[in-house]
Amino acid sequence: MDISVIIPLYNEEESLPELHAWIRRVMQANGFTYEIIFINDGSTDNSWGIIEELRSKDENVHGIKFRRNYGKSPALYCGFKAAQGDVVITMDADLQDSPDEIPELYRMITEEHYDLVSGYKQKRYDPLTKTIPTKLFNATARKISGVHNLHDFNCGLKAYRSDVVKNIEVYGEMHRYIPYLAKEAGFGRIGEKVVHHQARKYGKSKFGINRFFNGYLDLLTLWFLTNFGKKPMHVFGLMGSFVFFIGFIALIWLIVEKVIMLVSGVYGDLLSNHASFFIALAAILLGTQLFLAGFIGDLISRSNPRRNDYQIEKEF
Repeated sequence: MDISVIIPLYNEEESLPELHAWIRRVMQANGFTYEIIFINDGSTDNSWGIIEELRSKDENVHGIKFRRNYGKSPALYCGFKAAQGDVVITMDADLQDSPDEIPELYRMITEEHYDLVSGYKQKRYDPLTKTIPTKLFNATARKISGVHNLHDFNCGLKAYRSDVVKNIEVYGEMHRYIPYLAKEAGFGRIGEKVVHHQARKYGKSKFGINRFFNGYLDLLTLWFLTNFGKKPMHVFGLMGSFVFFIGFIALIWLIVEKVIMLVSGVYGDLLSNHASFFIALAAILLGTQLFLAGFIGDLISRSNPRRNDYQIEKEF
């Protein structure tokens, strides 16, 4: 199969028939063999009923229905697992991503041999409350991830070689950083294509300001996991050893200073009456705790077998 199109969705019943017809026209015009995988992420409208109706008319349509709303990353994770195409295309269900971009994205993967091609919505039809935070977020993501050639990490329209999506793990809300995940997994040929962005035709945006802050938190989490996820002792152990060493040296200095004073016949307050004594002890205790945190982290690092365990109500 040439292409798998993966479409996560939440309450997009109005747009689904039009989106399906559009994708089908593009595929037939270019002679692609394909499948369309709709992942219904706990929609409360009739989205699943529309997907079942589309399936009854087109055997290329597949559907996954979550029992509740999990988010875009879990939807993509399940879509990636189910995909059978040589090239995997992801897009949003709100008709703001154009299926007419699919042939060129496919060509860039198969002929220019990119591992991943990300869309870049150079001209956007979003409100300023979304575009300004997006620009700030992308600038930070480029700096931290080291993927400097991408302008729009969060664009839903992307193309992948099949082995890319089969070898990365998307969980939580990490869908924004799939290029970063791919790069760290050894898939370094990452390209970008300017794509057409359309104004939303139906429904309303699911974007909220909380997604902006969550994006930064997820980026910091991913950076930490990428660099220290399999070796937490390297960061906690180092910090713990440093803090312990400072506290230990300070405590020894205070004790030696007190002994010298006693030998010289100078009697002062007890060490326990000095704040510096307790600061040194606190540093020793904190250093020990950090060291133990690193040790325990090494034992349990990335060992949760249920991290990507989602309740699927129906699938076809």
